[in-house]
Amino acid sequence: MCQLLGMNCNVPTDICFSFTGFQARGGITDHHTDGWGITFFEGKGVRQFLDPRPSADSPVADFIRTYPIKSKNVIAHIRKATQGEIKLENTHPFVREIWGQYWSFAHNGDLKNFSPDLGGKYCPVGDTDSEKAFCYILEELQKSFGNTLPPMEELGKKLHHLTLELAAHGIFNFLLSNGDFMLAHCSTKLSSIVRKAPFSVAHLKDQDVTVDFSAVTTNTDRVAVVATLPLTENESWTVHDPGTLLLFVDGQIVSKFKTIPGPLPAEESKKLKPK
Repeated sequence: MCQLLGMNCNVPTDICFSFTGFQARGGITDHHTDGWGITFFEGKGVRQFLDPRPSADSPVADFIRTYPIKSKNVIAHIRKATQGEIKLENTHPFVREIWGQYWSFAHNGDLKNFSPDLGGKYCPVGDTDSEKAFCYILEELQKSFGNTLPPMEELGKKLHHLTLELAAHGIFNFLLSNGDFMLAHCSTKLSSIVRKAPFSVAHLKDQDVTVDFSAVTTNTDRVAVVATLPLTENESWTVHDPGTLLLFVDGQIVSKFKTIPGPLPAEESKKLKPK
């Protein structure tokens, strides 16, 4: 399966340290070699870098590892292909616009018998189940709320419901962000850590790299990092239970939802027709 990395902060922060360890999982310390990508939110804009080459061999990944782009929300993905060829158009994260905002999505898993009837604004460019799921989520949000961004509570409830639907089709670990918040779903494996004062020293698992966060932060900084597996070996990561949807805002978890899938209602089953 793929590897996910996300960062949600209360102030713009660079992801160089975490990405250094994450990059190694694309061909050095793990076998996820079918491409990689990363999205940074900056104001209303996004910077996106995608490469169908393994991250361990990618000059673009080397650039990201050494260039301190600062962002409050970042999503990165290393691919192990299960559906779709190894091509640029099948490389995560995927980005689309809704309600005048860019949204980014990355998926780790495999959705079986998933063929939604997509006929609106959101259509896949590639041939992965992941991009199809993202388009389905956005189309359903558009149907529910029209052209107006709903209040956070209503949006969270709807995304929880959509996660329940999609998780019923298989493994559905994902990260989703609009630049203001980040949703992280644990279907099988997902870990996170919230770093805040007093900051300490951290050492990566996948590379011999150490950083003293107290030297590069202020006492008010708060940074949440989400990864498929913990990235450091001397910090206490939270390993989340399968069937948990987490909402991160300003570097902390503000809501949790349970998403252990059960039988779909008849009306939802009709929308997600098997192939």
